[in-house]
Formats: sequence, structure tokens, C-alpha cells
Amino acid sequence: MQSTVDYVRKSLELHLFFARIMKEHSFFLQLGFTPRDKQFTQKANSLRIAFDNFLREVIYLSNGIVRGDVLQSGEIVTEYTLEAEKASAFYTGVNIPTDITVAEQSLVRGDLIRATSSQEQEVYALNERGIQLGNSLIKFKNTILNNVLSCKMFTVNYPLLIEHILREAKLYVRMIQSLQNREVVALETEALEQEAFWNRIMAEHSKFIRGLLDPTEEELFNVANNFGNTFDELTEKSLQALDNTISFTQVTNESLKETIKIRDFKAQGTQGLLDCKIKSIIIPLLGDHVLREANHFLRLLNTYKTTRTSRY
Repeated sequence: MQSTVDYVRKSLELHLFFARIMKEHSFFLQLGFTPRDKQFTQKANSLRIAFDNFLREVIYLSNGIVRGDVLQSGEIVTEYTLEAEKASAFYTGVNIPTDITVAEQSLVRGDLIRATSSQEQEVYALNERGIQLGNSLIKFKNTILNNVLSCKMFTVNYPLLIEHILREAKLYVRMIQSLQNREVVALETEALEQEAFWNRIMAEHSKFIRGLLDPTEEELFNVANNFGNTFDELTEKSLQALDNTISFTQVTNESLKETIKIRDFKAQGTQGLLDCKIKSIIIPLLGDHVLREANHFLRLLNTYKTTRTSRY
């Protein structure tokens, strides 16, 4: 059974990453609807605001508790997040509360040794709210995807993007539920499943970038296309490692090497969007969003590699 300290810390670290991801999913959906579907725009906006408020509470509870490697990983905020939010608010007229980002930038690390019963209760209640909010967003995304696939709705978001963010929301809720049940998952099983999941996500990010670039951005198009092919192969290798047909260590090392490369590509791309040097239909916050997900995957890969090395 998971210790109370691990339960509190892992819950807060999970929310710091995923609650921001979920609020931005709501924002991206909000931007994609036509005037006919204004009720969907309003629903996406209300979900975004709900995640804003949820994340504020997470930040309040996290100060002095979360680990330094998580705070420094670039998965919670990056050097571009604040400017990307300001630029995206300017372009869209949507009120993006940048005070949340400023508060996250000010979070202090902590080495939690003992968790109080009050902290445990607060985090338990927070997790229950996270599950409820996550399920509401999952239901909303399912409705949109079904409408789009049955030609009942048009949105500027690719059907694959809607499916992509739906998968991420389902992973988030599953991970909260696992924490609520105090489950202890075998490291190797968790690592392989996460690697298969995030390699697929990196592949799809590459394809979204490829499809949102202006047709004249041929060099960037080709780079994104190559990353898509590379991470498709890594996804397949991750699944083979789950079946014990190829080496787990080999897949982790390859994933780590390629994720560093795509992280750097995304960072350069986000800077290029903010500097107005890339022609595209990519909102700047999407650039920062996919960069944070690459940073998250990198931290996981480094954790799995270090833990495995220390065991042998």
C-alpha cells in the first residue's frame, strides 16, 4: 500500500502537470467551434475556468511539498509559458489568468517526510474533485468527437487531436483513481505503459505541427514529418517491449534520445511563434503546451532509467 507521504506528494505533482493540460485542452476546444455551436464554446469556457480554480487550489496545497526535480523539469511551466499565455489572450480575446503561472513560478520545493491527517484529507477531497472535473471534460470531448465523426459538427480541431486530448484526459483520471485506491504499480509495468503512451503522443504532436504549418514552411514540415515517423516506430517498439519481445532498456534509451531532440524542436518552435518568425496557424500556447508534455515525458524517462540502473 502506498504511504501517506507518497499519496500526498504524487497527487499534487500529478495535478500540477495535468490540471494545466486540461484547462488548455478546454481553451483549444473553445477556439475551434463555429458561431452556430456557441453553447459548446460556452461549455468549453466554463470547463476552462473550473480547471483554473482547481489549479489555484492545487498550487496553494503544493508549496513546500512537491519535489525539486518536478518543479525544475519544465513540465509545470516553461520560460515561454507566461508570454505564450499573453500572446494567446491577445489573439483570441479570451481572459487567460496569468496569475496562476506567476504563482507556479514561485512554488518552493519541499522534502515531505511526514504528512498530516489534515493534508491527507485535503488531498483526498482534491482528488475526488479532479476525478469529477476530468470525467466532465471526458464526456464533453466524447460528445464533440462523436459529432465531428458523424458530420453533425464542424470544428477547426482535427478529429485526431480531439481523440488525442481525450486519451490524455482518460489517463489523468485513471491515475487519480489509482492514487485514491492507494495502488502500488510495478515500476517496469508503469514505465512500459507510460513510454508506449507518450511515444504515441509525441508522434501525434509531430503530425499536428506538420499539419498546422504554412505550406511554405517546408523545412519545418519535413522535420516534423520525420519526428512523426520516428515516434511511430518508438511506439511500436514500446508495445513490443510490453510483450517482452525486445529490450525494455533499449526502448527507454532510444525514447530518451529522441525526446530530447523533439523537446529542443518544440522549444525553438515556441520561441519562433512568439517572435513571429514562423508562418502557421499554431496558437502560441499550443507550442508551449506540447513542449511541457515533452518535458514531462523526459522526466519520466530519466526517472525510469535512473531507478533501473540503481537496482542492477
